[in-house]
Amino acid sequence: MKTALITGATSGIGKAIAKNLAKQGFKLIICGRREAILNDLKNELSNLTEVFSLKFDVRNQKEVQQTIESIPEAFKNIDILINNAGNAHGLDSLENGNLEDWDAMIDGNVKGLLYVSQPIIKIMKARKSGHILNISSVAARQTYANGVVYCASKKAVDVLSEGMRLELTEFGIKVCNIQPGAVATEFSEVRFKGDAEKAAKVYEGYDALQAEDIADLVSYIINAPERVSIADVAIFPKAQAEPRTIYRN
Repeated sequence: MKTALITGATSGIGKAIAKNLAKQGFKLIICGRREAILNDLKNELSNLTEVFSLKFDVRNQKEVQQTIESIPEAFKNIDILINNAGNAHGLDSLENGNLEDWDAMIDGNVKGLLYVSQPIIKIMKARKSGHILNISSVAARQTYANGVVYCASKKAVDVLSEGMRLELTEFGIKVCNIQPGAVATEFSEVRFKGDAEKAAKVYEGYDALQAEDIADLVSYIINAPERVSIADVAIFPKAQAEPRTIYRN
């Protein structure tokens, strides 16, 4: 069975993907920063499949490199990389933007994706096979005020996905860029720095996507026939017409 490495597996979309693939028997390498949650998830999923966990922060290149090098032989042949780790911080204008928020988004969403992808691309190229799925956002499709840096970081994910496809297709490696719309996860709570009430309002008055919906999409993409390469997918909740427009009851 194929081996999948998932970043940001301790919550939301990443955790839902891990659970979905575990049920299908994929061998998993689950990655995240929160060790206790990572261990709990490993114990849960080990009842279904073989699981190895890696604790690291994607923003720390040395940490990423060292932990990926520590992967045991039985898991080293990574078939699927799911770059899910990412974040949004703050909802401020550029004029009033918090520099720490900017760094967190650029370092996590862009540089972190590169740090994880580079060593795994080398593994996949050597084997002339592999599948990379990058979790972008519909924010890459339409910039919105007070979220410019987040939108820019996700636009970068789109560009990196396109670049990977240009460089890796000849080596038998598929690359898919997934752009989720509004998904009810911890995303907004992180953006609003733990303000649960403010975060909840983001999903009021309509039926938002669930993390499991994205996991189902990922499952379809990686289980499609070998001849099929799904390049770019945008997925909205029914009530969302475009990144800035949601029809609420």
